[in-house]
Amino acid sequence: MPTSLTLQKSPDAHQPPPAKSRAQGVRSYAGRTTRAAAVISVILCGVISAAGAPADLSGYRGFRFGADLAAVGRQADADVSQAKLIHGRPAVMQDLAWRPQRLGAGHQDESADDVVFSFYNGGLYRIAISYDRYKTEGMTVEDMIDAVSTMYGPAETLTPPLKAASGRYGDEDEVVARWQDPQYSFDLIRTSYGPAFRLVGVIKSLDAQAQAAVAEAKRLDELDAPQREAAKAAKEETAAKAKLEKTRLANKARFQP
Repeated sequence: MPTSLTLQKSPDAHQPPPAKSRAQGVRSYAGRTTRAAAVISVILCGVISAAGAPADLSGYRGFRFGADLAAVGRQADADVSQAKLIHGRPAVMQDLAWRPQRLGAGHQDESADDVVFSFYNGGLYRIAISYDRYKTEGMTVEDMIDAVSTMYGPAETLTPPLKAASGRYGDEDEVVARWQDPQYSFDLIRTSYGPAFRLVGVIKSLDAQAQAAVAEAKRLDELDAPQREAAKAAKEETAAKAKLEKTRLANKARFQP
């Protein structure tokens, strides 16, 4: 009797997986894609944040705006008794000069010739750096901007340059670049003498107050000028009389007819 054979069909390698397996695969792939996107997003945010991090304009070489005269004097190793009183009213305004090159032989390559720290009612609000013209000889405006940008980040190039305020930097001085944020600003100044360069940083709000105080001080000085001149003349007259009297007494004692 012929034997009946039942042939079983082998699974087809190209047969699509069950619907459940396909769904799990899609979810797994989607999860991996989401995680990868999240990682990339974090990395990009970090890169953008680092690249766009604002520059620190709150000081110069460790000298911080807002510091008092004593603190700046200690840091600069300067004699604060040499601070110059600019105005005593309506606000106390003082200047302290500092010569970085005097710190020793290790500073032979120092580019700053002198630095003037200006104080408004006891707080540092302005730093003016004058560069040694021999150390900047041959350097272009672009060279100076590149150098300062290593400290303060990209500059606002002023084209054409701005004329500096009369009496502040000098009649022929030009502001050629600026670094600023809402609180502070630094101006790169090209002076006509030399030519040379200066860098002037300020606290914006206090700089405006200081300029107003200077104008008011000049107004008060003009109002008081007649009285001051009269007082000066009276003092000189009194001193002259006292000297004459001293001479009279000395001559009287020695006189021989």
